[in-house]
Amino acid sequence: QVQLVESGGGLVQAGGSLRLSCLASGRTFSSNAMGWFRQAPGKEREFVAAISRSALNIYYADSVKGRFTIFRDNAKNTVYLQMNSLKPEDTAVYYCAASRTVATTTRLYDSWGQGTQVTVSS
Repeated sequence: QVQLVESGGGLVQAGGSLRLSCLASGRTFSSNAMGWFRQAPGKEREFVAAISRSALNIYYADSVKGRFTIFRDNAKNTVYLQMNSLKPEDTAVYYCAASRTVATTTRLYDSWGQGTQVTVSS
């Protein structure tokens, strides 16, 4: 498994930006596909973005397409989520996750971080 630690969450006004980071340790980082998910109060955890091991394949949820960008730096064992044009509905706990293969479903990820809170005020 992989140990994951997210950072970069916080409070931001609507229209603002945040960059989340997820530092990985354990299993060789470049052998992992990585994903970002989020969970709002009272809702199920949902897919946000995913990136393959080589970064050749990237996927986004329709709700964030054009506003969020996922990218990775294998030399730093880190995956990022750049979030622009934030909306109040983006408010959630954001989790990064690692998988053997790039995927958009939670069940295919075998390692999860503890989450970081993102709050967008209107």
